[in-house]
Amino acid sequence: MNPLEKVIAGTTAEKLVTVTPEMTVGHVVPGMPAVYGTPTMILHMEMAAGSAVAPFLPAGHVSVGMMVNVRHLAATPVGRSVRAIARVVAVDARSVLFEVEAWDGDRKIGDGTHRRGVVDVAEFERRFGVTRPAIEMA
Repeated sequence: MNPLEKVIAGTTAEKLVTVTPEMTVGHVVPGMPAVYGTPTMILHMEMAAGSAVAPFLPAGHVSVGMMVNVRHLAATPVGRSVRAIARVVAVDARSVLFEVEAWDGDRKIGDGTHRRGVVDVAEFERRFGVTRPAIEMA
């Protein structure tokens, strides 16, 4: 069975956040402006994409990011709301391609594409030697 067989083009999801000081480039890189950072915007786009496909994946499977091609178009200050949107545009046997956007109100602040693959979590962790902290296993 293909774990992506239930994912269809047109499926969308959003991630809504309020920009905090920790989300700014200035928080990570001293001397830089305190505006919404590109890596954080990409994270929120990826989170929206993951949310779009999660309900359609078999138990024990998750989607993981494989490729990002994104433009950051405008600065967003702390306190503003950002809406990251992901829309499935293509599904193949091993991955899903998304169009992604980020908006600050009615102003587009980012756009591009993102590809996610699907993995069986237990198999993935075995393959790469991932161990869980003892507290999670209790």
